[in-house]
Amino acid sequence: MANTSSKTRKNSQTAQAPVARIRLGLLTASIWERVQLTGTFYSVTIDRRYRDSKGEWHTTHSFDKANLLTLAKLVDLADTEIIRRLAAHREQAAA
Repeated sequence: MANTSSKTRKNSQTAQAPVARIRLGLLTASIWERVQLTGTFYSVTIDRRYRDSKGEWHTTHSFDKANLLTLAKLVDLADTEIIRRLAAHREQAAA
């Protein structure tokens, strides 16, 4: 049975550009914003680029042990960016 909710989420995310992208080496965090009646919410997708044996570039969502510290730093930077954006939303709402 197909998971239609994840397919719908991917389609809605690809329809809009991420509000921020953070890149460390071959890893990229894309930050997505969802504005709803109850507030603004954020989610993050992380990709790793690599070259195959033919030299062609590909994207994966899998990480090797060698990527883990960079991945942790990237997630920390994404979290910091989301906190900054949420604070800006609160300031705008208070003004």
